[in-house]
Amino acid sequence: MSEERAMPHPEPTAPAVEDVRKPGVLAWALWDWGSAAFNAVVTTFVFSTFLASTYFVDDAVLDAAGDDAKDPAVVAALANNASIIGIALMIAGIVIAVLAPVLGQRSDGTGRRKLWLGVNTFVVVLAMAAMVFVEGAPAYLILGATLLAVGNVFFEFAGVNYNAMLVQVSTKQDMGRVSGFGWGMGYVGGIALLVILLVGFIGLASSPGPLGITTDDGLHIRLAVLASAVWFGVFAIPVLLRVPEIPAQERRVRVGFFRSYAVLWGTITKLWRGNRQVLLFLLASAVFRDGLAGVFTFGAIIAAQVFGFSSTEVLYFAVAANIVAGVSTIIAGRLDDRFGPKNVILISLIGLVIAGSVVLFIGTAAIGFWIVGLILCMFVGPIQAASRSFLARITPPGREGEIFGLYATTGRAVSFLAPGLFALFVGISGDTRLGILGIVLVLAAGLLLMLPVKAKQAVI
Repeated sequence: MSEERAMPHPEPTAPAVEDVRKPGVLAWALWDWGSAAFNAVVTTFVFSTFLASTYFVDDAVLDAAGDDAKDPAVVAALANNASIIGIALMIAGIVIAVLAPVLGQRSDGTGRRKLWLGVNTFVVVLAMAAMVFVEGAPAYLILGATLLAVGNVFFEFAGVNYNAMLVQVSTKQDMGRVSGFGWGMGYVGGIALLVILLVGFIGLASSPGPLGITTDDGLHIRLAVLASAVWFGVFAIPVLLRVPEIPAQERRVRVGFFRSYAVLWGTITKLWRGNRQVLLFLLASAVFRDGLAGVFTFGAIIAAQVFGFSSTEVLYFAVAANIVAGVSTIIAGRLDDRFGPKNVILISLIGLVIAGSVVLFIGTAAIGFWIVGLILCMFVGPIQAASRSFLARITPPGREGEIFGLYATTGRAVSFLAPGLFALFVGISGDTRLGILGIVLVLAAGLLLMLPVKAKQAVI
């Protein structure tokens, strides 16, 4: 029965479980809605772009260049800043790879899945709120990059618990639709928030916006991020109140930090013997998800530095991108249930590799980035939702947190690839555009690794 699939220890009567699960879908999806504050505003369209802007170029360089953003010295300084951001995110990935095995291994069994979701979400919100202190000056670049890295670390930890809850609010028959609905809600939430930021803080055509916030030291951007922190905090509350906590499992034994790695190794060994498809998928998804992270993080930076998008234009693109991604993700959720998540993943990866490669050859006209960028956005949502659905389908009942913890671990174990290759290609060439080549290579590698994976239920 699907109810038995979703809960390790179901209630005596199936109707009681069903009554709890159905209303929980919206509450669960609202976390995705709120998380757009971090995904769209912080890592993709606003804060990361702010850090890579001329705000953080030394005044002496700007004065010598006559404020010409295309002056070689300014271009070199901007590329260096983008490289620093890439290094910060690479370090974040290493931290996640080291700590996620412990946190993931404990995400089942203790009956505290919601507690840790709440704790990790709170730290993300706190890091976002602290970004208001990152003034637009070179001296604050390291602080901004550090807060960006911290936010990424704890957002990933929160995602372990949140993704594991998918089986608590769905069945195998509708898992693709529910997962797609969650991701789609995230994109719709991103649209709503970005419009609010455009109208209230950034300005639709010029800055300052209607609130009259000065642009000095990037204050309008910093306050927009602070408002986004409040947004995320508010919409993270329903899942903590509405979705029931999982019961503790007596079979789990609480162990110390280092012993947790031995337990994790035991899980990997059992997966190797019981169903290697899980491990193959974890490896493939680790690679292509890192490529996706590169698209999210560096896409807006490329738009600003290569194609000359202003902060306002970046947000215009962000709104359009979220509309495209939201619609495609919800549609893909239905295709997931009908044709299987693997097919959705493969088609999306092929689309990403082709569209990403085209960025190298479209010159500097903004319209070129608009077209190719929106095509990229058409595939990023479906691959994320389908990946979550794929893993949930092949995970044995009662082990969701453990496997999704391993999902986070393996994902971040190679999370230095895209940021590292981006920084490498930019550093060697001095051209921010060529950073996309590193991201495309990572996506292509993930595609090749995904080809032999089969969708089979794990036995561990």
